[in-house]
Amino acid sequence: MKKPELLAPAGNMEKLRIAVHYGADAVYLGGKNFGLRNLADNFSTAELGGAVKYAHDHGVKVYLTINAFPDNKDLAELEQYLEELGNIPFDAYIAADPGVIEMIREVSPQRNIHLSTQANTTNWKSALFWQKQGLCRVNLAREMSLTEMEEVRKRTTLELEAFVHGAMCISYSGRCLLSSVMSGRNANKGECTQPCRWNYAIVEETRPGEYFPIFEDNGGTFIFNSKDLCLLQYLPQMINAGVDSLKIEGRMKGIYYVASVVRIYRHAIDSFFADPEGYRYDPRWLEELCKVSHRGYTTGFLLGPPKDIDHQYHSSYIRNHEFVAIVEDILPDGTVILEVRNRIKIGDTLEFIGPALSSHFHQLREIITNGGETVPAANPNQRIILRLPFNAERYDLVRREKSSQIPSQQ
Repeated sequence: MKKPELLAPAGNMEKLRIAVHYGADAVYLGGKNFGLRNLADNFSTAELGGAVKYAHDHGVKVYLTINAFPDNKDLAELEQYLEELGNIPFDAYIAADPGVIEMIREVSPQRNIHLSTQANTTNWKSALFWQKQGLCRVNLAREMSLTEMEEVRKRTTLELEAFVHGAMCISYSGRCLLSSVMSGRNANKGECTQPCRWNYAIVEETRPGEYFPIFEDNGGTFIFNSKDLCLLQYLPQMINAGVDSLKIEGRMKGIYYVASVVRIYRHAIDSFFADPEGYRYDPRWLEELCKVSHRGYTTGFLLGPPKDIDHQYHSSYIRNHEFVAIVEDILPDGTVILEVRNRIKIGDTLEFIGPALSSHFHQLREIITNGGETVPAANPNQRIILRLPFNAERYDLVRREKSSQIPSQQ
C-alpha cells in the first residue's frame, strides 16, 4: 500500500515554511500571474526560485499553479511567463486549459503536468483521456464520491489527487461566474471576490427597499454558503481507494490554518501507516481542527450527494481559538524570541503547538521585549523574549483560547 502525499497550500514564503515545518510532503503555490488566487500574496518570478530551493532542501516537492483560463490577448504574456520560469526546477505545473497545457509542452517539454480541479474531471473516461495526453496526475473534482474514485483508480494508471479539507465552492468544481457578474472580477482568472460568502435577502419587485430574509438571522441570510470540507475520518478509505495525493485547500488562509490542518492530517496519515490493522480514528483530532476558524464541517460528495445539513445558512465562522504569535528564533541559551501577531498581556495563558500532536502551555507572568523593557502587554509586530520550561522550535505557533484563559494541560 502506497503512502499518499500530503499536499498543502503555500500562499507566500511564510506559509511555505510553515507547511514544511508541520509536515507537508508537497506544496502548491502561485506566481503573480495565471493562477487562480491572484488575491493571495503569491510569489514573484524572482522569489519562486528561492521558494523551490527551500522546499527541496527540506525534501518537499513544489507544484506551480498555472490553472487560469486565458483569453487570446493573454497568450503572448503567458508564453513569456513560461519562458521566465523555464530554469526553475518545479516538480510539476498545475494546469486546466488545453491550450495552456500545449504551451507548457512547447516551452518546457520536460515539465510534469498535473490537471487542475478546474478541468472538472468527474469520471474515469475523462481521467483516461488526460492520461493518454501524457499528464501524470489529475485532481479529481470535489463532486466525485468514494466509489467513483475507486473506479477511476481501477481504469487508469496516472496519479490521483483529491481534496480532503478546506472551503467548498458552490459552483461546479470552482467554475463560477458570480464574481464576474457582481464585481467584474473573473474567478476563472484568479480574482474571485467570493460573493457566495455575502449576505442576501429577497426583495419583491413592487416593494423595492424592503428586504425579506430567507432565514431569520441578525446578519441576513447566506444562501450560497457551504460548510467546509473535512474528510479526516475517511482517510483510510481514500488511501485504500488509491488516492495518491491528499490535498488541503487554503492559499488565502493564514499560517495558523496551514499549521493546524497540516499537523493533524500528518499525524493521522502516519498513524494509519504505523499500524493499518490497529488504526483507530481519534475524535480529538477533529477537536483540534475545530480550533481553526471554519464554517462547520461536511464530507461533501464523498459519501453521496450532500444533504441539507451540509449547507450553511448563517454568517459566522466558528472561532474558539486565536493565533497570537510565532516562534521567530531560539537563542543558544534556549531563550525563545516570539514575534507577536495579536495583542497579548500579562495573565494570558499561551498554548505552543509544534508538529507533534501534544501542546505546551505557558502563563505570562511578565513580558519582556527584545530590547529588555518590561511591559504589561505586547502588540502585533513586537518581539518578546521568553524562558520556557519546555522545548520549542523555530516556526512553532502560539495560540490562545478565546473562551477560557486557563485550559487544562494536555
